[in-house]
This record gives sequence, structure tokens and C-alpha cells, in this order.
Amino acid sequence: MNLRSLIPMRDRSGLTRFEANPFGSLQREIDRLFEDFSRGLPMVATQALMNIVPSVDVAETDKEIEITAEMPGLERKDIEISLEDDMLTIRGEKKIEAEQADKKDKTDKSANNNKNYHLSERSYGVFYRVLQLPPGIDPSTVQATMANGVLKIKIPKPAKAQAKKIEVKEAA
Repeated sequence: MNLRSLIPMRDRSGLTRFEANPFGSLQREIDRLFEDFSRGLPMVATQALMNIVPSVDVAETDKEIEITAEMPGLERKDIEISLEDDMLTIRGEKKIEAEQADKKDKTDKSANNNKNYHLSERSYGVFYRVLQLPPGIDPSTVQATMANGVLKIKIPKPAKAQAKKIEVKEAA
């Protein structure tokens, strides 16, 4: 398993190396500008964005890879999992909860729109989480279960290619 794909990229400005790409310095400058801009954002907005992306644990045994993701407030129907080109994608959507009006208020559609929020820290929206897996995994063997807001994905490791000795014969 390629663990480098799981580690977030950090600023490497302290490292000096020759850049073959003529646009490398421009790319670094644009990245620095975006980092400077994001530092100016309020912490609440940044924290709210992070709340919607699930925390993930990746564990590995001799036979399988197990991915565990916390998804509080989501149900099985809110989650899609796909495997394509050795990339596992977990997609989900946390929808805003619609309150049920009383039976007598059903005709008044504006009954739920009269709230004045003083504080709202809950996050809603669509998220994607993509993890790179070892090559050769059969998508039909992947199993996913969900209980109490915790998604578990078990992925059997592909069989390792066995080295085969090839006999050298006399040319005819």
C-alpha cells in the first residue's frame, strides 16, 4: 500500500532543488498566495468545512486492508463507494434536516422558515474522500458495512505475483 498517498502534502519551501518545469516558480507563488489567503479566513468557517470530511483510519493485515470512516448523522443511502483504477472513492451527502410540521400546520409551508439562528455549527453538503489502493484489487471482493455512523470497508489484498523460473533451451 502506498502510504504517501494518505499523508497530506506539506510546504516544502525549505528544500532547495533544481526545477525542470519553467512554471514551477509560478506554481509555488500561486500556492503561497492561496495559503496566505486561507490564513485570513475565520477559523469557524475552516472548521465547519473540515467537519463534513470524515475522519478515516486505514489498517492493514497480511490478507486485507480495512478502512474505517466516521460518518455521524449519515445513513447507508447517503453514501456511495466506488473503485476505479486503484482509487477508492467514498462519496457522501449530509442533508439539512427538514422538521415535520404539525398536521394542522401542513398547509402553511412557511412554518419552518421562521427560525432566527443565533449559532449554527453543523455542516451540510457533499464530500469526497479518495484513497489510492494497491494495484490488482478485484472490486467484487470489496465489502462495506455501516453501523452507528461508522463505515467499515474491507478490501482483500490481491495475490502477489509469483516469480517463475524460465528455463533457457538450446537454440535449434
